[in-house]
Amino acid sequence: MNTSPRHAMPTQSAEQRIHNFQEVALGFDHDTMIAEADRCLHCKNEPCRKGCPVGVNIPGFIAKLKEDDLDGAVKTISLDTLLPAICGRVCPQEKQCEALCVRKARLGGSVAIGALERYVGDYALAHPTAPVKAQPNGKRVAIVGSGPSGLTCAADCAAAGFDVTVFEAFHKAGGVLVYGIPEFRLPKDKVVAGEIAKLEALGVKFALNTVIGKTLTIDDLLAEYDAIFIGTGAGLPKFMGVKGENLNGVSSANEFLTRVNLMKAYLPDAITPVYCGAKVAVVGAGNVAMDAARTARRMGAHVYIIYRRGREEMPARGEEIEHAEEEGIEFILLANPVEILGKDGRVSGVRCVKMQLGEPDASGRRSPEPIEGSEFELDVDQVIVALGTSPNPLIRKSTDKIEFSRRGTIVVDEETMQSSNDRIYAGGDAVTGAATVILAMGAGRKAAAAIKAKFAQ
Repeated sequence: MNTSPRHAMPTQSAEQRIHNFQEVALGFDHDTMIAEADRCLHCKNEPCRKGCPVGVNIPGFIAKLKEDDLDGAVKTISLDTLLPAICGRVCPQEKQCEALCVRKARLGGSVAIGALERYVGDYALAHPTAPVKAQPNGKRVAIVGSGPSGLTCAADCAAAGFDVTVFEAFHKAGGVLVYGIPEFRLPKDKVVAGEIAKLEALGVKFALNTVIGKTLTIDDLLAEYDAIFIGTGAGLPKFMGVKGENLNGVSSANEFLTRVNLMKAYLPDAITPVYCGAKVAVVGAGNVAMDAARTARRMGAHVYIIYRRGREEMPARGEEIEHAEEEGIEFILLANPVEILGKDGRVSGVRCVKMQLGEPDASGRRSPEPIEGSEFELDVDQVIVALGTSPNPLIRKSTDKIEFSRRGTIVVDEETMQSSNDRIYAGGDAVTGAATVILAMGAGRKAAAAIKAKFAQ
């Protein structure tokens, strides 16, 4: 048995990376990839695979890597996902496939499944092959939104012979992959554009700058297409509702990241620049908060992350928290903003109250409670709110063809992702609220399977 410890992902040094937007994680070299693949025990019951929302054949593609059969690894992984270069970078493997690896608690730690998937994905992008197009089945599918759920559904439907068109509101396809996740975590030209090019090679068409609910309606699509998949994500930001939130210098993380990632506002000659203060407070501790904080740090700011719970309760990936700390971001935990202070209409500080964790609630999570008389102020000139998002109400306001929940999410059958209309399917954050890329992909895959079963007759 191979008893070697898990190989660490090489990265740019913190001192170097805070001055650029280049990718932090550098990827395994060939020898490290082989050595890490050799750590896989190929368990008969495949626990790692059970942790993957799209059921990637993890032992299968790693077996090919062990043999140094990279083309075989690409073929194996492509049976379950067409976006391995993306998933290998942004999926929370430590909470999914790697969490179930039998080596986790002993034997040197879990196999670095995400790093190996990234290696396969990058190899596939560097060595593209002409796809085998399916025989057209005469049916048409409209995909609303080009995020991970929409791209996955589009890929699977195109592979089954459907005529697929993806409608995207922005001027670039990719959804949260291009507007939400920073360049230093997910390179746009190198990775996202390459993965989308694979879909175009399958025959998928992209209609950009098209807002469904405004440019076209759901009724328009129903008149032209046999089936519709809605994967519009959760792009409506939540705010705190405290005094001073309308001051200049307050923004949502969604807006801040969209300007920087999609519109390249960090470049000196940016057409649509974004304001970044000298001292920035980011409220929240999820992955989006880490992305916003680390982006502001690269734009020259001293950055605070304010979170009302403790470190153990922080929902962001452990790797992102560690990288943020390495980059000099200051964490102010067990604290909560109660007012944003202003001067001459602009942010001049934030008043916070210290918190303590009370008794566990019904879910087992301890609720934060303010400590009386513990208020303090931070000197900042920008506040970025990263408290989550909810689905954009545009679709809900523009159609009566489907049922919505009280939260504004689309109600679907969990197995087929079919809505209350038997020709409309939905998945991703539009159904679940803000969640992970891989869960959105899983929903797109389920919907595609149901569409194929119903319409590809």
